[in-house]
Amino acid sequence: MNKVILMGRLARDPEVRYTQGEQAMAVARYTLAVDRRGKNQENSADFIQCVAFGKAGEFAERYLHKGTKIVLTGRIQTGSYTNKEGQRIYTTDVVAEDQEFAESKNAESGGTYSNQPAPAPQSGNDGFMPAGDDSELPFV
Repeated sequence: MNKVILMGRLARDPEVRYTQGEQAMAVARYTLAVDRRGKNQENSADFIQCVAFGKAGEFAERYLHKGTKIVLTGRIQTGSYTNKEGQRIYTTDVVAEDQEFAESKNAESGGTYSNQPAPAPQSGNDGFMPAGDDSELPFV
């Protein structure tokens, strides 16, 4: 079984290209910074190369940008190519099958988020809020 689940932040904006031909397909490449866990791993991260094809690539192009925290589910794919100097280059990518936001947009943009309940509305002594002028009610 080849299954990967990662949570991290995009280290840069996705680089998106489209394949040639009648059935053009989006190919989005980005780097995901994933924090390491452990006592001696403070302030360290792994930078993992990810690629998303088709609809997943279009999603990345439209909604993902540097700093966005996501949960990615996918698989590891290895490959190789020969560069201009004739050297064999080996690659390892995570192919995204599912990408989900891991925090709210407000938290991502540095806005404040409070887990405290909203204050209760003020009510009269009978436990009901005043409705205002009865002429505004449609059933009077």
